[in-house]
Amino acid sequence: MGSELKNPSKKPLPNPNWAQLRQKLNHGAKVVSKSVLGKRKERDTLKEDEPRPNPLIPTSSDFSVTDAVAMDCEMVGVSPLGNKSALGRVTVVNKWGNVVYDEFVRPLDQVVDFRTHISGIRPRDLRKAKQFNVVQKEVAELIIGKILVGHALRNDFKALLLSHSKKDVRDTAEYQPFLKDGRSRALRHLAAEFLGADIQNGEHCPVEDARAAMLLYQNHKKEWEKRVKDMTKLKLKQKKRKNKKKTNKE
Repeated sequence: MGSELKNPSKKPLPNPNWAQLRQKLNHGAKVVSKSVLGKRKERDTLKEDEPRPNPLIPTSSDFSVTDAVAMDCEMVGVSPLGNKSALGRVTVVNKWGNVVYDEFVRPLDQVVDFRTHISGIRPRDLRKAKQFNVVQKEVAELIIGKILVGHALRNDFKALLLSHSKKDVRDTAEYQPFLKDGRSRALRHLAAEFLGADIQNGEHCPVEDARAAMLLYQNHKKEWEKRVKDMTKLKLKQKKRKNKKKTNKE
């Protein structure tokens, strides 16, 4: 640097190794480029291997009771052999999947089998649980006038000793596109195929099950509601035709 300042007019001698140096630099740049791309590819691979976010986690903080709710119940065994089912827990979520009701229930009869490996219910859960008639009344008031979503809801209605307007029931066990060879499929299979969600491995979680049913409904809501509307029109038309034939006979 000092010699250049002292002789500003003197041009530096060309470096005889410049061509070779430039080649090395270019070669090095290519290596770096490959290295960077390689790392980027590794990062992409790692991203693919990373666990996917759980689709059942609610994306809204809205905990209000919406026009559509999903319900799931867990049963315990009563009767001398424990083979009779009784309500042990009931959960209701709104259309966002947020829990609006979740209560353990003390059955009217003595519990013989808690069915913990499936129900997830333990003796301690029922010690301070609400009485059946209280839960029954609260659930009835909660779901009245709502679109009720669930899986095999007939079992839940039987356990709750409740009914619901058929036109407002959306059962994932009975929705035709979800059937296989005309038969209903397990909720865990529907969740895996249509949602990419892994549920019911071991103890069942009624919150997860209700969320899965609700998400299945929401993802197919447009077509599902169209089917319900078309079926309602068809039944009304058939009823009118039947009444007309009856009137003509008289």
